[in-house]
Amino acid sequence: MASIDIRDLTKTFFLKGGDPLQVLDNLCIEARDREFVCLLGPSGCGKSTSLHILAGLVQPDGGRVLIDGRPEYRNVTYGYVFQRPRLLNWKTVKENVIFGMRNYGVPKDHWQARVDKYVGLVGLESFVNEYPLTLSGGMQQRVAIARALAIEPDILLMDEPFSGLDELTARTMRIELLKIWSQERKTVLFVTHNALEAVFLADRIYLLTKRPASVFRTVEIDIPRPRDMEDERLIRTHKEIIQSLVG
Repeated sequence: MASIDIRDLTKTFFLKGGDPLQVLDNLCIEARDREFVCLLGPSGCGKSTSLHILAGLVQPDGGRVLIDGRPEYRNVTYGYVFQRPRLLNWKTVKENVIFGMRNYGVPKDHWQARVDKYVGLVGLESFVNEYPLTLSGGMQQRVAIARALAIEPDILLMDEPFSGLDELTARTMRIELLKIWSQERKTVLFVTHNALEAVFLADRIYLLTKRPASVFRTVEIDIPRPRDMEDERLIRTHKEIIQSLVG
């Protein structure tokens, strides 16, 4: 497991014409070991870029990233769940999960046991030999979660994984995700622009400004688990966050 300490992260991209586009402005985020942390902010503010930097997909311009107090954050194993499942349609559920393990160098003699464990964990053991196009959107995203977990990462990064689903399916997936998290106890950094989703899921929420993103408020969520979407405390916290976001 791992804690995350992001300090003063900055990033500017350059558009085709050479114009600068600053997306992160001294971003500071902390996630303790095995904690579920949400980044909440408007679309296009730079939330995803922060995950890309953590995963080593993008180089920051400034700031630091520490994992367990050490700067070697790129030596940490990250599981990444994107907004879309990004499955290989010509491979079965089992083969998609194995594909992720192969890419991360998981020994072959571990593959079957991990397929059994993590496909079972997301409730798809009866669909292990099915192809993605025969599955619903929610089921496809479960496969993506199983694939991310099967590499047994130190940290799980989730980039709006339920935003493409209908609300009923998304609610089910949030509940299932928390069940998985309670068993696996990974450190989770979850990006969303859905305030109610963030309050339901998180131990702590960082509210981000419009681009370039920086933190303007941190909200600790002390509502006991398991949580109910109709809980008055959850609804009240959601309203307070919305008021902060709209200014």
